[in-house]
Amino acid sequence: MSVQSFSAHCDELTHTLLLGSMPGVASLEAVQYYAHKRNAFWPIMLTIVSTLENPEPATNAQPDYAQSHNINYAERLSTLTANGFGLWDVLAECERKGSLDSAIISDSIVVNDFVGLLAQFPQIKKIAFNGKAAQRLFERHAVPLLDEHNINTDGIQWISLPSSSPAMASLSLIQKYHQWRAQLLD
Repeated sequence: MSVQSFSAHCDELTHTLLLGSMPGVASLEAVQYYAHKRNAFWPIMLTIVSTLENPEPATNAQPDYAQSHNINYAERLSTLTANGFGLWDVLAECERKGSLDSAIISDSIVVNDFVGLLAQFPQIKKIAFNGKAAQRLFERHAVPLLDEHNINTDGIQWISLPSSSPAMASLSLIQKYHQWRAQLLD
C-alpha cells in the first residue's frame, strides 16, 4: 500500500528538527504525527518542553501517555514550534504494509525535500532521528541529495534517539525520556 507523510512542521524559530521515518497506520488515519496512544513521542517531548518553560520542577518531571493525549493536537504542535522544535519524516512516500519500518519496500521510497527545507530554515542546527531506521533512511536517501546540491551540513549536529514507537519495547517510557532529554538539551 502506498503511503504519504505529512508536511513539515517548522518555522523561523526551529533550531532542532525531529525526524521520523514515515507515519504509522494510526497516525495516517488520524492525520497527526505520532497518534498511536502508546507512542512515547508526545509524552517525552511535552515533558521536555515543560522543563524548558519551567525549569524548577524539572527533576520531578515525568512523561505521561494520558496527560499528553489530553492536550489537543494543534496545541501540541504549537508548543513544539514555540520552543524551537520542528517535526517531519525522512520519507515523503513509500509502499508499506502496516506500520513497521522493516516493511518499507526500498524501491518505492521518495525522500522529502531536505534541500528546500534546509535552505528555507538555515537556523536548524540539530537534526534528531527518532529511531535508527529514520537515521539510516536519511543517510541513504537524503544526504546524497544534500551533497549533490552543495548544502553544507557541517554546522548541523546529528542526534540518534531511541525510537518512540511502542514496537521499541526494550526501553521504558522513563528510560526513553531520559535519553531524549540528555541528547536534545546538551
